[in-house]
Amino acid sequence: MGLLALSTYWLVRSTPALVPTAAPGPARHEPDYFMQNFSVRTFGDSGRLKTEVLGTQARHYPDSDTLEIDAVRIRSFDLAGRLTTASAQQALANGDVSEIQLSGNARVVRQASVDAAGKAVPELAYQGEFLHAFIDSERVRSHLPVQLTAGNDRFTADAMDYENAERVIALKGRVRGVLAATRRN
Repeated sequence: MGLLALSTYWLVRSTPALVPTAAPGPARHEPDYFMQNFSVRTFGDSGRLKTEVLGTQARHYPDSDTLEIDAVRIRSFDLAGRLTTASAQQALANGDVSEIQLSGNARVVRQASVDAAGKAVPELAYQGEFLHAFIDSERVRSHLPVQLTAGNDRFTADAMDYENAERVIALKGRVRGVLAATRRN
């Protein structure tokens, strides 16, 4: 019995202690995958193309579920099939590409169309160093200077907030505009 007790004591003393596992640290902001010369498309419930995002390089960050895109180009179709395009030197998009921050020569263009009453709606273009586009709600914002062109009319402002559904634009700061004269027959 003494020999058994002594061997058990020796076994307990010579067995290494369990090292407690370290608690996982905060997630690091490191990309988990890259894409080069790519195109990502999303489709609506009916199967129609909703959004297409193209770029020269992209990096996905799992900690924030964001996608950084270089030399981005975006095509987006609303429910009526009207096309809106966007481009910039760089973009930061959320996981489902419903919100995109465009920076560096950012430009968003909504193509000319005809409204429900049959009236022509001119092409609408926004450009600046930063534009924040909300794809689903068709909204574009910027806290930096922008230039807005609607047909032959041009405006500049220190900041803006445009809501396409209501067709309302709020220009803020120093606002300047040139309204082109129209001919009536």
